[in-house]
Amino acid sequence: MTTEATTTDPQAFTEDWLDWQRAQEARLADPHGFLAITGLHFLDERPQRFPDAPGAWRTGPDGVVVTLDEGEELLVDGTPVHGEHNFGVLPERGGVDAVWKDAVIEVAKRGGNDVVRPRHPDAPLRTAFTGTPAYAPDPRWAVTGRYVPFEQPRPTTVGAAVEGLEHVYDAPGRVEFELDGRPLSLTAFPGHGEGRLILLFTDATSGVTTYAANRVLSLDPPAADGTVRLDFNRAANLPCAYTDLATCPLPPAENRLPVAVEAGQKLPRERGGS
Repeated sequence: MTTEATTTDPQAFTEDWLDWQRAQEARLADPHGFLAITGLHFLDERPQRFPDAPGAWRTGPDGVVVTLDEGEELLVDGTPVHGEHNFGVLPERGGVDAVWKDAVIEVAKRGGNDVVRPRHPDAPLRTAFTGTPAYAPDPRWAVTGRYVPFEQPRPTTVGAAVEGLEHVYDAPGRVEFELDGRPLSLTAFPGHGEGRLILLFTDATSGVTTYAANRVLSLDPPAADGTVRLDFNRAANLPCAYTDLATCPLPPAENRLPVAVEAGQKLPRERGGS
């Protein structure tokens, strides 16, 4: 396993990191991004109305149903719907975005619960957003490691930012690497895209200069020999670092690194960071 920091042109390294940071900020501050969420509403069999969404919402064996009042309209997959609409049974970590006026009504399943999460562009958290503090990029935090697949994916239950909620992931393997000569490893979860991985972790900076509950590092698919590149300069905050209306997973216990990873995004200003 190669553990040396990636050798590269410092200016190009910094410019690449700045591009990444800008893309992170743009997704976060999107008119319907996580900073635009105004409520996290858990559904049950009783019809419920919410101040930031139209209609009455319920869920049951046939999935999520909304009953819209006369004159109310949602756009679902570009099609106007009125009256009663059944979103069906949603898959875990799946969901549908329905458009209502200038807002998006996210209908999703998280931790086995059906939820409604409206996103309004004029949400105060979004309109006041000024960016996320971060450590200056440093090539020494970009290291090469090795992906070690498990014989079979391991169902792994982790907590969530919302108390009482749990997430279950099929962990495909772990990633072994070194920082400052110290051998370390992190359990990996499936990422977004074929073969990609994510590493949820905390470290000795958590709760000090970085968000206490979690950060996430996304990895490209491992090479044929298992080689992976870990660039902790791109350790990112999850939405729960900014808002209590997110259901983000917590790292598994073994992903608490005993070192200070002074790289990547810091504690958001929304949580008292600077």
